[in-house]
Amino acid sequence: MDSMQEHTVKAFDEDITRLRGLIAEMGGLAEAAIQQAIEALVKGDDALSDRIVKGDKKIDVLESEVDRLAVRIIALRAPMADDLREVIAALKIAGVVERIGDYSKNIAKASKEIGSNRKQFEPLTLLPAMAEVASEMVHDVLTAYAARDAELAREVIATDEKVDAFYNSIFRNLVSHMVENPSTISSAAQLLFVARNLERIGDHATNVAEMVHFAAVGTYPPDDDD
Repeated sequence: MDSMQEHTVKAFDEDITRLRGLIAEMGGLAEAAIQQAIEALVKGDDALSDRIVKGDKKIDVLESEVDRLAVRIIALRAPMADDLREVIAALKIAGVVERIGDYSKNIAKASKEIGSNRKQFEPLTLLPAMAEVASEMVHDVLTAYAARDAELAREVIATDEKVDAFYNSIFRNLVSHMVENPSTISSAAQLLFVARNLERIGDHATNVAEMVHFAAVGTYPPDDDD
């Protein structure tokens, strides 16, 4: 390999390392936002909710940085095959992680709309457990991305069933509560919105896991429904 080629390969590797670092940073912020949003919900902490909403801008800035870097890599380095797959996966994953941040922001906003009577809702004990599973999915899928771990990506996909089960249970509980306590419909609807956002986080982590699997081995994971 001549020195020019060597320089090009080194520059490409540095760009890819930077790309992975940006996504890891985005993921860390998104994961923390899920946990903080649920803490704000349980405690009724409006100040924390406001901080989460403001903090989401940082995730948006990082996504823009990923976009610019990915386009630069494609334009300047002209990557082929596996390398191109890696850059495209990073671009898509950044978009999904940004959406996960938006769902946490939605939860923080919903928390402020729930009255001081939030303790009467049974799902308030289920939502933190649901959020923990969703947050772990985000953490694990980013670990899988960093390690190119197709097996861990498949485990994340399987975990989404737990999040869906939580959602179905919370949905039934809240609908019953609304019927029996019409005066609490507004607050119950906000809690249902929170559960829906957590369910979407699980779906998005699953989407990332599928992309990680593709980036790692060149195929999408088998669909168990087939």
